[in-house]
Amino acid sequence: MAETATDRLNQVLSDIRAAEADNGRTEGSATLVAVSKTFDADDIRPVLAAGQRVFGENRVQEAMGKWPALRDEFPGVELHLIGPLQSNKAKEAVATFDVIHTIDREKIAKALKTEMVKQDRDLPCFIQVNTGEESQKAGISPADLDAFVAKCRDDVGLNVIGLMCIPPVEEAPGPHFALLQKMAARNNLAQLSMGMSSDYEIALGFGATHVRVGSAIFGHRDYPA
Repeated sequence: MAETATDRLNQVLSDIRAAEADNGRTEGSATLVAVSKTFDADDIRPVLAAGQRVFGENRVQEAMGKWPALRDEFPGVELHLIGPLQSNKAKEAVATFDVIHTIDREKIAKALKTEMVKQDRDLPCFIQVNTGEESQKAGISPADLDAFVAKCRDDVGLNVIGLMCIPPVEEAPGPHFALLQKMAARNNLAQLSMGMSSDYEIALGFGATHVRVGSAIFGHRDYPA
């Protein structure tokens, strides 16, 4: 019998619990964000039916197209924006998502705060750090992080709860996770969004509180041409 998304979900959850135990962490201290980008409602529904309620999407428009109906069908969903955000999508992002992982510019921070006030929603936010300082990748540089955290918290008034990173594909992820952990501690931030399908167990060893796992649950992802 072919392995299903539910089977893979259960395996990932088991791996997370095992990594928590191996690292002396409290069971349940890490949250699985099931990354459902590019998958449609029929692919997502079995994972919801199995009890998963925290999901991640990359694009505001895609999330708006499939999640309102799924939320009606499965109460208690928590939707995380894990992809880059343009300031002109701030209104829709605040209305659609419950947590934002990808703040990396003052313009985005201010646009989100303005919309949160208008919509009376105070969303928890992560600041995305470009730990590998890759020119093609979003995220604030490590050298600019402390000042940016202070600006987002003190000047803009965002509810900054943690940091997020995506290590370079060709590098070992451990040093990047260690750097993010160090920067979060320095800024009194308790949450770490790091680790994906290929390295979430490593990330858990460095204190990840949110692991963003997609293909290990949903299978191969077909990107639009």
